[in-house]
Amino acid sequence: MILEALNYAATWPLTTPGHRPFIRNSVDLWSRAARCAADWREHEENSKAAILAAMANTRQRRTAVVLGSGLLRDVPIIELSRAIDTVVLVDLVHLASVRMWLASKGLKNVRLIERDLSGYEALAAGGEPDPLGFLRQVPYLDLVVSANLLSQIGIGVKRRLERESEGRMPQDALARLIRAHLDGLAGLPAQCCLLTDIAYEVIDRNGHVQDRVDLLQSVAVPPHQTEWDWPVVLLGEQSRDCRIEHKVIAA
Repeated sequence: MILEALNYAATWPLTTPGHRPFIRNSVDLWSRAARCAADWREHEENSKAAILAAMANTRQRRTAVVLGSGLLRDVPIIELSRAIDTVVLVDLVHLASVRMWLASKGLKNVRLIERDLSGYEALAAGGEPDPLGFLRQVPYLDLVVSANLLSQIGIGVKRRLERESEGRMPQDALARLIRAHLDGLAGLPAQCCLLTDIAYEVIDRNGHVQDRVDLLQSVAVPPHQTEWDWPVVLLGEQSRDCRIEHKVIAA
């Protein structure tokens, strides 16, 4: 708890006021990732391999943008930094622990940007969400990675919708924002890599599936050949009786 409190406190002044409510979620994820490191390793290595494969297909390596960079555990940031002129990491929160790690590695061509990538406010204002439109203004953009972000947008939007007054948001808001992210990637003049969990199962201690949940609201994902299971919540982490396993794709 002491390390979590220190990370939270150190991140607070580095984060814009509007994004400070999300620091707690990032610190909780940081703590869980440390506890589950062995079980998450395969997922993290698969994610890194998919990103490196996408980078290998780029004709030029001037600027790369990683959307949802998070803890960088699933991003081969050292390899990206060495191979690409400028690497931009975009997320709601960049923890102090992540900033310190980057500084310790001397990655001077890595830039951090705080940004809400959901498109929620545009949709709430009655507009058409274009959450990745800002990327069209990035010069010399050669690689874009959506790093296990899309389902988190959906989860975050669902929580916000639960607090909204009735009628402020369209009924299909969640699906529209998920689709806007996918359409935004598809419309970019750059090599793109989409990593996302698309569904999860709740499995009891006997291996029986108790529930299945579609994380993307039935929105179709691009064709993909690579997928794997990610044991996000281990037995005993939230419940003594169940674990949660996500299905992840790389496209």
